Amino acid sequence: MRKVSSILIIGLSVIASSCEKIDHSGEKQTSQDTPWVSQEAVAMILSKLPLGSGQVGEVHDAVSASSDNGYDEEYTMSDLFREPGSGVGDAETRALGLKTEVLSYDSPLKDLISSYILENGVPATKSSPIIPVRSGDEGYSSGNEGFTPEDYLKALQSSDIQIYWPYSENWDGKTGPIITFDPEDGSSVNVGYRRRPDGTIETLMVDESLAQSNPVWVVNRNDDSYYESLEMLRRQDPDWGSTGGEIIIGKKSPRPTLACAPSATAPASLSKVKTLILKNIKVLRNFDPWFAGASEFFIKCGAVEDFTASTEAEMRLYTPQVTDFMIVVKRKEVGVEKPFNAVLVSDWTDQLESIAFMAAEDDGGTRTEWKCSGYVKIKSKSYGYEISLPLNVRDDIVWRGQLSSSYLDKYNNTEARFGDVILTFQFLEK
Repeated sequence: MRKVSSILIIGLSVIASSCEKIDHSGEKQTSQDTPWVSQEAVAMILSKLPLGSGQVGEVHDAVSASSDNGYDEEYTMSDLFREPGSGVGDAETRALGLKTEVLSYDSPLKDLISSYILENGVPATKSSPIIPVRSGDEGYSSGNEGFTPEDYLKALQSSDIQIYWPYSENWDGKTGPIITFDPEDGSSVNVGYRRRPDGTIETLMVDESLAQSNPVWVVNRNDDSYYESLEMLRRQDPDWGSTGGEIIIGKKSPRPTLACAPSATAPASLSKVKTLILKNIKVLRNFDPWFAGASEFFIKCGAVEDFTASTEAEMRLYTPQVTDFMIVVKRKEVGVEKPFNAVLVSDWTDQLESIAFMAAEDDGGTRTEWKCSGYVKIKSKSYGYEISLPLNVRDDIVWRGQLSSSYLDKYNNTEARFGDVILTFQFLEK
């Protein structure tokens, strides 16, 4: 779930391997992490605010918008300060002209947070070794001169801190939240804070069961806003359809090519062409502690599309491609079949014998790759092609390997288990 690749990556062919090039055009810029802006301190600040129905409603608007955009139920600090009530993906949706409404609030949450920090500074916690103080106060530590609440507010806005509200659809519209934070140690229980009507703070232990029956805000770090969700990708291309579950085969997009690839065009296809889609996905378990939120799965498929070469020399005309997209599976969706109908290989000819496929739940770490291969057929002889699928060193690999055309034909439109995930592939004739 931590800051990796994005939409399309160009692999390498067996003959022109020196031409490998990565297309970063779909990636988003990531914010700079500020570890000293601790989740615990932000949770304590939020618990001390006199939250009313307006502020809680604002957070609910934002997490609902994020969910509608294909992300988790989250409200990032950057959105909170930039555009109250805005969810992850709203800025991109507005840029596409698909959403124009901008919400306004009489007393947005950012005003309460700013006022509290400017007046009181930041509460000291075990996870906040560097604490800003109020202007004019004594107590600056060595090397911390000039670090003010204003500095902290700027850092908070640019951090990856967010409010995660699991099971937000259960909110009754009036009950205030219990506020906790991700302890980041694998625990299923952590301390939480609830502000009583008299302004005192009640401390209690919070688990997922409590979050299902009572509104709970978890202060954690954002993991998925740096990627374009499958829902956002659909909106960018009207041929894909507006929601999951629709058939999304449309006009063929131009194929990205390597700068050093030959300029000649491939011979016209003489074989039957079909499209491979990932029809459904069902996740059988949660891969992370509930404080961390939903599971983000990356589905990566490497293939040589529209392959019609009749000689080895013609293989130079083809470049393997990687289809790479993110699927957010919320905790309440575990065990539920989710329809996707996402295209994996748009032009699958009879000569394509196998593809490289990987499903991984992202847990971050150093960027690396999996060197893998697939096969194509030329005049009854099989030839391998190499390709690289990106992943992070701490990712949970759900499944990776080759999927053959015979396997996909045999189990066409049939559920198949890949580790703790059930996938349904389907061939559609063009």
